[in-house]
Amino acid sequence: MCNHIVGTEEHVQSLRMINTVRDNLSRNEIQTTITSGSFGEGLDMRGSDVDLVKVISFIEVCENINIPFNQNRAYFTMETCEAQPGSTQLRLVHSKNLKIFELCNEIEGQYYFSNLKIKQLFLHKFSSIIHGPCVSDNDGFMDYAYTLHNRSWIKQAEEWKTRSKNAWPEYDVKQSIIKHGVLFVPKGVQGSKKEELEWRISFSVGEKFLIYSFTHTQLLCYALMKILLKDVIDTDLECKELLSSYFMKTILFWISEEFPLSIWRPENLISNFMRCVKRLIYCVENSVCPQYFIPENNLFKNKIKGHAQETLLQKLNILYSYGWRSILFSDQMSNFNELSFQKEVHLMYGESLKLLMSPSSCLRDRSIPIGSDNLSWRKGIHMVLSNNSSKIRDFYSFYTSTILFNSDNFLTIDDIPDNKSSYKQYKTSISTVLLNARHDAVSGWLKLASLFYRTKQYKLALDILQYSLLKCSPEKLYFGIRLSPIQNELLSLQFVKRLTVSRLKKMLLFSYLRFTKNCTLLPDELQINGDLSYYQIPPEVYAHFISFLCHYNMKNTDQCLDSLQDLQLTIEEEHFIASDSERAMSYNILGVVFKILGDIESARYAFIRSIELESDPDLNTAFRNLLSIGGM
Repeated sequence: MCNHIVGTEEHVQSLRMINTVRDNLSRNEIQTTITSGSFGEGLDMRGSDVDLVKVISFIEVCENINIPFNQNRAYFTMETCEAQPGSTQLRLVHSKNLKIFELCNEIEGQYYFSNLKIKQLFLHKFSSIIHGPCVSDNDGFMDYAYTLHNRSWIKQAEEWKTRSKNAWPEYDVKQSIIKHGVLFVPKGVQGSKKEELEWRISFSVGEKFLIYSFTHTQLLCYALMKILLKDVIDTDLECKELLSSYFMKTILFWISEEFPLSIWRPENLISNFMRCVKRLIYCVENSVCPQYFIPENNLFKNKIKGHAQETLLQKLNILYSYGWRSILFSDQMSNFNELSFQKEVHLMYGESLKLLMSPSSCLRDRSIPIGSDNLSWRKGIHMVLSNNSSKIRDFYSFYTSTILFNSDNFLTIDDIPDNKSSYKQYKTSISTVLLNARHDAVSGWLKLASLFYRTKQYKLALDILQYSLLKCSPEKLYFGIRLSPIQNELLSLQFVKRLTVSRLKKMLLFSYLRFTKNCTLLPDELQINGDLSYYQIPPEVYAHFISFLCHYNMKNTDQCLDSLQDLQLTIEEEHFIASDSERAMSYNILGVVFKILGDIESARYAFIRSIELESDPDLNTAFRNLLSIGGM
């Protein structure tokens, strides 16, 4: 479990620290981001999606409306008289923002927040799916839950404050949970007459505190229950989706509260796992699973009944008859020979490399909102300079560089400056771009080359590109590409294992370049038009493209053709190209090069190849480029 699936206690703590750092830098005046789900709990397990809770900061919920209102905020109060336990309607009591009224349904002169309208508000081209209480991205990787916050503890959960007299949860943990309050998730009770106006009361932050208080044995037991669900129970089509990981978590909470902490010793892992399975069978048999904070909220109500209940109960009893060996029906537990890339990392390499390749670490581009760039990177630099923990400083250094990697899209760039003011702006731009060179081996340098190209300093750009291309060597890591023998050998070296996460990323990691619409660093030859919001370009492809542009503008014919050949070879051999989307962009760039050279037939072929790889024309400017040279 520790080597292959969950990780050591140190690894779990580091993942949680990464999430905390990223969430802290994601906070702005509009929203607070909280990494939730398995990743937020510190579990980097197979098949887990990424849940990001977005707490809307300018809207508050309160039970007691006799409080002073901030005139710049909207306030809703809870109405639970017509709702089931664990749910509430939210009635508007104060707002000067007309858009808030548009998100409500009017009933007899009162305005109630619509859970459907708030989700529809956040739908867009790349996240167009409503999945329960969440808005999901189109590739199914991330779920975004847009929530509201009540800073006070609510009456429905009052009994929890004094219920447990045992050692778990500890007093300090309880106080932290109570101090945070609760969230409200846009999801009503299915089948309810007012389903659209109901909001689920969520204790996701409190539950995160509870998971963080688990011993490692408790966490391993929780992971076993999740594996049993996903890999064994859900493989039966009649049982699939009857249970969820949240039910497993709830059972762990109840057993942790009811039994002394002394049972959670490593040697008791199997017996505790079987205790949880037995409790699950009891819950299914009796169609009752009390929510941990509000026991009156039966999670199985109207869900586990009839034929579904009988089928699920039969399945669970059969599994229980196998004892602890039931977990071996999971291929994760029974076969360690066919290791995925992630498992190879856990098995062979140092702690920093495990964190380097963690999907939690890969959240950097999607979870930090661009709107908070200026505030966030200043906060990050402050934490790098002031924090006493070298590991925390290391994580802040990485994410601060990542923020700057996005924020340099909005630099003001003119030609070579000719006065003091523009020279100062130019030097600031260079400093900003240089600061973002710390989150991987080459992408920051390539953006610096873009800056020099845009300011027509072609020789400087070529010097940077030469240095960058020297880094495009076989030992580099790129997300989506499996380890090669050369990489295996390098990563097994002791000195590599001892490197920090930030140092490893700067030395070994390659990532694509991401340019947003109207980005001032993006060459005019690639400016984004239409509905496309960003470009995602493989690093070596981009290096050869900028090299070509520099030589073309310097009228270096031979070097121009050399850069073209290098670009073609890079695309054909797929150097650091991991997906069809990246292949499509690479052929689009190749088509642009041929178009510049006047080779229309070759340009047409490249654009058509790009369109074939990227089926949505709106996501690929090759479609418009093809039309510009005479269509198909």
